[in-house]
Amino acid sequence: MIYTIGHSNMTQESFVEIMKSFKINIVVDVRSSPYSKFVPHFNRENIKKSLIENGTRYIFLGDYIGGKPRDKKYYENGKVNYMRVAQSDRYSEGINRIIELNNENNIVLMCSEEDPYNCHRHNLITQTLVKNGLEIIHIRKNSSDKIIKADKKDIQTTLF
Repeated sequence: MIYTIGHSNMTQESFVEIMKSFKINIVVDVRSSPYSKFVPHFNRENIKKSLIENGTRYIFLGDYIGGKPRDKKYYENGKVNYMRVAQSDRYSEGINRIIELNNENNIVLMCSEEDPYNCHRHNLITQTLVKNGLEIIHIRKNSSDKIIKADKKDIQTTLF
């Protein structure tokens, strides 16, 4: 099982508490650009430091599986074409790294968008992981009272 979460505008303290409540030991940052002017405590260096201080590892994979790749070949009419991203070797490397990390750890994929259905962590990454037989749980704001299990019925056949 792999968890996902969007930090949105929550406090760093709330985020750390959610990680503890789900017994997460690795946060995998899947943001293409791990910085925010609205919630700077989620800037890469800040959140990494806070997580480490609380006994949680931080790994950045946004350059492999981020939702806004730098290369323009992944765009069509100004929008990211997830099918193209999913077919890339770099994306496959990132997915393989997630699967590897998940073998002996309790991981969460973190992005900024709170609603997974408006985020590449559901619309791209979850699609791939579910097809590979993994169970995905989206943690929503307010943690345990807001979790969504993604399974095969959630696979969007139009994407792949």
